[in-house]
Amino acid sequence: MTSDTTKQDLYNQCVDYVQQRINTAKLAMEAAQESANSESKSSAGDKYETGRAMAQLERDRHAQLLAQARKMEHELTRLNVGKAYETVQPGSLVTTNRGVFFISISAGKLAIAGTDYFAVSPASPVATALSGHKVGDAVTFNTVVYQIVSVF
Repeated sequence: MTSDTTKQDLYNQCVDYVQQRINTAKLAMEAAQESANSESKSSAGDKYETGRAMAQLERDRHAQLLAQARKMEHELTRLNVGKAYETVQPGSLVTTNRGVFFISISAGKLAIAGTDYFAVSPASPVATALSGHKVGDAVTFNTVVYQIVSVF
């Protein structure tokens, strides 16, 4: 599998990851709204208001998660996965002695054909440490040395 194909596959997995987060947040928001709407007035009064307030807080929390997922979706659209990079930057695939990193969004560990890759945000500490470096450079992060083997 070529690095070009690998980057595209990783990108596609990141898109799927973000879409799943968006769908989950939307469904949870709808469920919370439905819960708030179905709260019936009780003779206790306060119980009704408390139930509605709790459902609204839950809906707001999921709205925030949806906003984060939309931001990730936007970050993905800014990546150029078809480009070969010489230095570590957003959109690059970086092979080190400690693992392979796809500088994209924070999607965690992804697997392709039995090989593990780590999708990390450009703002993540490890990506920040690697940023701007090229093949042959050694970068120390958390007292661990990362030797850059390839950048694509």
